[in-house]
Amino acid sequence: MFAVFLSGFDLGASRILILCKTFFDFPPGFLLSSGCVIDTQEKLAAFLPVVRAADWIAVDTEADSLHAYPEKVCLIQITTTAGDRLVDPLAALDLDALLTALAGHQLIMHGADYDLRLLFKHHGFIPHAIFDTMIAARLLGRRQFGLSSLVEETLGVKLDKGPQKADWARRPLTERMEIYARNDTHHLRSLAQRLTADLTEKQRLDWHRESCARLIADCTRPQPDDSDTVWRIKGSYGLSRAALAVLRELWQWREDEAIAANRPPFFILAHEKLVAIADAAAARQDIEPLLPRHLSPRRREGIAKAIKAALIRPTDTHPQVLRNFTRRPSEPERRRYHVLEERRDAAAHHLGLDATLIASRSVLGDLARDWDKHAAELMNWQRQLLQA
Repeated sequence: MFAVFLSGFDLGASRILILCKTFFDFPPGFLLSSGCVIDTQEKLAAFLPVVRAADWIAVDTEADSLHAYPEKVCLIQITTTAGDRLVDPLAALDLDALLTALAGHQLIMHGADYDLRLLFKHHGFIPHAIFDTMIAARLLGRRQFGLSSLVEETLGVKLDKGPQKADWARRPLTERMEIYARNDTHHLRSLAQRLTADLTEKQRLDWHRESCARLIADCTRPQPDDSDTVWRIKGSYGLSRAALAVLRELWQWREDEAIAANRPPFFILAHEKLVAIADAAAARQDIEPLLPRHLSPRRREGIAKAIKAALIRPTDTHPQVLRNFTRRPSEPERRRYHVLEERRDAAAHHLGLDATLIASRSVLGDLARDWDKHAAELMNWQRQLLQA
């Protein structure tokens, strides 16, 4: 019907889009959605001046951690005054110029922790500054701080949660996936403006700036060597040294299988299965009842080889059993802990905040043990609330 309505008019695409928006209530991205995907170097080059000149930029990412291994950045959503764009890293684009341009701006993000870690790990990206709307909401005492809840409560817009767990490596993206991805950044500017006004009114804007700077630092810090801990999965705490040796070999076997199959490790063999098999194998028990029935002969053979390799190693090469020795706090430390806890809880109640935002129980324990040492690790606003 709409095509018939337009058949007598000689209109350009932009005017058709305006008419569509005028006469029909389409969701963001419903029309001309393919034009928002940047999947060639030419499109990216044309978009770069927009990013460099932008007054504000909202950013999000999508990865394939539920569907592939290791995970990768599958989509970078960018919203500016020029509209929403979806940059496709899987299209073999050179992203250096784009990431350099983004790094020079303050980026509006929501729950940026995972996105920052992902972009730093795969692209070495460190932004100059961010405005995290989730942190802002928490510092305002909001108890519902997911993006959908905030957008609906603050802006009156209900977002589609459908493709949250979609395979973002899929190409082409479905229209619903495009709309969902664009909605992740489409409303962030308006949301940030409202939250900034509330933070300013409550005199917490500096708290937010400091919290965002701390998040960037935490997410872009080079990781220490974890070769002796990465394989110590949940449930392995009570294993013997021999069983730990088997677990280490099994974990490496599963890692290799996951990479070869491009599937997350838990699809190969669950954590609890690895621990149970390692425990039984070290005790020279039959592991066959512990193996999933669907496991292929090749993988069964791989498990057997990993176990054999572990059991023939000299016992002095077996991993050490790690023990967490908890030192009992002294009476003065307990008193200091309760004073700090009462001070924290009173401040949280007065400000309407989650008390753990000010300090967790473990942080309170560190402060009670050695204030001078650990107070320096707090953010300024946290330290001020905890000081007498």
